[in-house]
Amino acid sequence: MKLYDLERSGNCYKIRLLLSFLGQAYERVPVALDEGAQRTPEFLRLNPRGQIPVLVTDEGDAIWDSTAILVYLARRYGGEQWLPGDPLGMARVMQWLALEQNEGRYGTARARVIGLNMKNSLSQTGSLEESRRLAEVAFATLEERLATHSWLAADHPTIADIACYPYTALFPESGFNLDAYPAILAWFRRLEQRPAYLALPRRPAARS
Repeated sequence: MKLYDLERSGNCYKIRLLLSFLGQAYERVPVALDEGAQRTPEFLRLNPRGQIPVLVTDEGDAIWDSTAILVYLARRYGGEQWLPGDPLGMARVMQWLALEQNEGRYGTARARVIGLNMKNSLSQTGSLEESRRLAEVAFATLEERLATHSWLAADHPTIADIACYPYTALFPESGFNLDAYPAILAWFRRLEQRPAYLALPRRPAARS
């Protein structure tokens, strides 16, 4: 497998984290977004949207979008553990994936890129205050669930946890903290103590 990847991207990190938990070997192919590598004809043949991550399977199929890649990897290599196959179990995972793609993307992830002064299409879609309000909706929903359950969608971690973890844990880079959410902080510790856990991407170095 090949993963077209960017170190600082939370969406790419999700894929690296799941691959590590699954014990799957792969080749990382860095994509220099700052140099426009995602707009080259070669890359657009893999993903016409010009976005990362992209996973090329052992069979040569290109899969784009972090959620789609998580679903593929969970079903291909994880059996029922990371994505339950029963209708209710699958629906419970999918509702958290939906939260991550909505309040997560436009709340926690956007707050981070604005707080770090990253110039990209997401940072230009709203303000830090608007992003923080959406993030707080996500955090309240996560906190309510995690106050009485160890994991989001089942009695063990699933791709719901993999999807929601990175940008929630990276939210302090926006300039705010998560001290008001003890259940979320405890959830971080549970995930981070699992074998094969990968550290979160480091904060980008300031440019001179």
